[in-house]
Amino acid sequence: MVSCDWSSDVCSSDLTLANDCIGSGPHLQTKGWPAVERAWEAWARHVGLAAQLRTMRMAKATDGEAFAVLTRQRGAAFPVTLRLRLIEADQVATPALSPPAAASAIDGIVLDDDGFPAAYHVLKQHPGESGVAFGEYDTLPAKSVIHYFRADRPGEYRGVPEITPALGLFAQLRRYTLAVIAAAETAADFAAVLYTDAPPDGTADIEPMDVVELERRMATTLPGGWKLGQVQAEQPATTYEMFKREIINEIARCLNMPFNVAACNSSSYNYASGRLDHQTYHRSIAVEQGDIERVALAAVFSEWLAEARLALPELRGVPADIEPEWMWDGREHVDPTKEASAQSTRLGNHTTTLAVEWAKSGKDWEAELRQRAKEIALMREL
Repeated sequence: MVSCDWSSDVCSSDLTLANDCIGSGPHLQTKGWPAVERAWEAWARHVGLAAQLRTMRMAKATDGEAFAVLTRQRGAAFPVTLRLRLIEADQVATPALSPPAAASAIDGIVLDDDGFPAAYHVLKQHPGESGVAFGEYDTLPAKSVIHYFRADRPGEYRGVPEITPALGLFAQLRRYTLAVIAAAETAADFAAVLYTDAPPDGTADIEPMDVVELERRMATTLPGGWKLGQVQAEQPATTYEMFKREIINEIARCLNMPFNVAACNSSSYNYASGRLDHQTYHRSIAVEQGDIERVALAAVFSEWLAEARLALPELRGVPADIEPEWMWDGREHVDPTKEASAQSTRLGNHTTTLAVEWAKSGKDWEAELRQRAKEIALMREL
């Protein structure tokens, strides 16, 4: 697990990644059930679903995985009591090395006979807390636990932090930055240096390495043969910016993040290179959003709908097998004029649809068309 004390770049990169991937949260779209969409949006805002998903995305980058437990909140003010309780990855652990806890368990995950997760061992308290009895744990069924991670090898059951390949680079970046600051401070500590061109055996009124007090705003004379100079501040060197850029670029690579996003600096980019770098980044975000839909949202929506059909009067006639579709925040184009022209061309030659184009903006095409029709009708009336 990577702490924020390691480097501020770790936290800022993870936060940027979470904001770009989750944004304001997924928006539900169903075919012909607007009441379900409204009820879901109200519940998601009430429980802070988007914020929890952003936390899970950050945990996946730094811890390698994120765990959430589907539970109920007793005495909740909202009719639907379903909640997500996020837990630290360190709390999912096999509490003992002998049966029955360790039987068929791999680091807190109990496997069934076919090798699939059947239950999770969750410690009641974080193992890093003082005075914690390590053996106290709960066994939760797999259907109530969301385990969000990326398996890089077959048979992998726990995640590896995405930022792991860059840990050594963070240390190098910190060491170099501190060394440059120390060198600059050392040079600045010397107000002036007295030096002479006289031979070493000549008579000198000042001893080598002696300290001379200087008063501010004064005119003075120097001993014969001596000159006044200053230590030249050689730091930061001309390669300082280049070194930091390359290190940040390597760090961002393991997150599929372009340099200008990681550094929040696009001064060295032109339009074409910026668009090209963002294609890989946006593709990785789309893959991540698909994983979140499959691992987290599918389970949450299924549990939510089962309870909402009973708790909300307006949903009591809704079928239990609604297939949800998820829309995410759209990505703003750098040049809106070019994008609008390309969009018009695609719609004109029928190589795209309104549903696809509105989805890029994270909006429901049917709702937008209805709104536009109302606006046009009102303009005609006025």
